[in-house]
Amino acid sequence: MATLPYVGKWNSEKAVITTGQTVFRPGTGLPLLSHHVEESVLILEGEATAEIDGDFFDLQAGQATWVPAGVPHRFFNRGEGVMRICWVYGVRDVTRTVTATGETFEHLSEYDKGGAPTA
Repeated sequence: MATLPYVGKWNSEKAVITTGQTVFRPGTGLPLLSHHVEESVLILEGEATAEIDGDFFDLQAGQATWVPAGVPHRFFNRGEGVMRICWVYGVRDVTRTVTATGETFEHLSEYDKGGAPTA
């Protein structure tokens, strides 16, 4: 998995959004998690399955989702090729809470093992 941050507090003093892209190899995904803010995810390439609040949705390139704040969700690659997603949050400071452990940490921080940016 590789994450490429686009716009956020790391490269703009004024931006009030956080955006980026994550690339998943076949059969990979993130654990069930939630954020303190809403999130929109656009599938850029490949075949995804989104689990949002216990419901499952099969998605393909060009389709998008919206996840309300506090709702457990995850995306995983159900296809045989690469899956790329673009994610958007409407705030500068984003946290992730892992559903299984309750652990909360800053998105893209050193503690965010599921979404650390690539060099």
